[in-house]
Amino acid sequence: MRSPLVRWSVLSLSLALALTSCAKGTGGAAAPAPSAGQFNPGASYQGTLSVMGFGATDEIGKTRVDLAKQSLKGADVKLIEGDLDIQQFLSAVAAGDPPDLIYANRDQIGTFASRGAIIPLTQCVQGERIDTSMYNKNALGQVTFGNEVYAIPEFNQVQITMANADLLKAAGLTVADVNGSNWDKITAATKKLVKAPGGKLQVIGFDSKLPEFLPLWAKSLGADLLSADGRTAQLNSPEVVKALQFAVSIYDAQGGFAKVKAVRDSADFFGKGNQYAENALGAMPMEQWYVNVLNDVSPKAPMAFDTFRTPEGKPLAYSSGSSWAIPKGAKNPGAACRFAKTMTLVESWKAAAQARVDKRKAEGKPFTGVLTGNVKADEEIRKMLTPGGEPWDSGVKAVYEANDNTFSLPANPADKEFKDAWQGAVNRVLNGQDEPQAALDKAQKDAQAALDKAWADWTKRTN
Repeated sequence: MRSPLVRWSVLSLSLALALTSCAKGTGGAAAPAPSAGQFNPGASYQGTLSVMGFGATDEIGKTRVDLAKQSLKGADVKLIEGDLDIQQFLSAVAAGDPPDLIYANRDQIGTFASRGAIIPLTQCVQGERIDTSMYNKNALGQVTFGNEVYAIPEFNQVQITMANADLLKAAGLTVADVNGSNWDKITAATKKLVKAPGGKLQVIGFDSKLPEFLPLWAKSLGADLLSADGRTAQLNSPEVVKALQFAVSIYDAQGGFAKVKAVRDSADFFGKGNQYAENALGAMPMEQWYVNVLNDVSPKAPMAFDTFRTPEGKPLAYSSGSSWAIPKGAKNPGAACRFAKTMTLVESWKAAAQARVDKRKAEGKPFTGVLTGNVKADEEIRKMLTPGGEPWDSGVKAVYEANDNTFSLPANPADKEFKDAWQGAVNRVLNGQDEPQAALDKAQKDAQAALDKAWADWTKRTN
């Protein structure tokens, strides 16, 4: 499963083009919700339900899709596989011929809602009797906009510390030296772990995972990039500047970001020749799904795991993930609501987890868990974990501990522009174009201007 953080960077240009070319068709008014009568837990549905951006490519997806199809009692489900094509989606909305349901990153929902491209789900939730208390509060908050829920949370992603135990041991280190609890120790460990004979980087000591994880480093100092109400950018606060300075200094200690990125990009990331199996990386914070990848393709890799920790030693994770939203003009919104509901029910997740347990058992491998946007499902799935021995059991423990200690960026109508502002600032620093303070000062101005305009436009539309 590819990270939504990775997918977003690939799609940023498409979104920018789509929002420009389709603003007339998708803006001007908040998308109205269908009437409550269109959502009924006892209804049967006919015709076709088109779902964009989702493919049932593994047992977790296939099991739940099969259950969702059964719940519709008649409608034919058409999956438009692959990552959500944002330009294609917004063009379809503008043309009045959208899919019935989209599978989108949660940090895209605010922009879609502000453009009138998706509908509020209040009637869907009430009509289908969806118990929103089962959803992760941070995940639900990220898709709640203008006091209305605009999407149903699905998978959840968090970060933990992942390290090469053999490299740590050879350098006289432990995972506690690289878990974030002491930044001076991370710097020292990086210098001990890095290998660059003749100036050619061969082993990355520590990867601070910029630009994506700036929110995590900042939050570990108590700083939020955005105010809780989603209206005020806080990108150039002293804590954010300090976090960026530190995370960049880790790359500088290894010859610069370009060299680290070259080694990072050359790894067989999803294969048996990954950077841990090849002893090419000391440590990094990384999304929890990579534990499953590593256990699957390189079960003998010398791993060590812990949560990512604040300087006070407390676990911390930046929550992100996927969600389901119903486009404006969907021809079958009732079926779309039922599908999204069924895909995220506790029983659906349990059935999917059991399918994976059975598959892993047949392969002689442990079941290391699945994180969802449903806290009740997570509790049930956790009971289904199968021992894998060390270091994998420690990895699973770290994942669930991280999942209990998350934060997320609040929804806002300038999601895309806000993210562009802070990631652009980080990239300018990494490329040597700006110093952290100057880069974040510019990002602050750009982000706040985008937020002010988007909120003003939202007020006009909703009024």
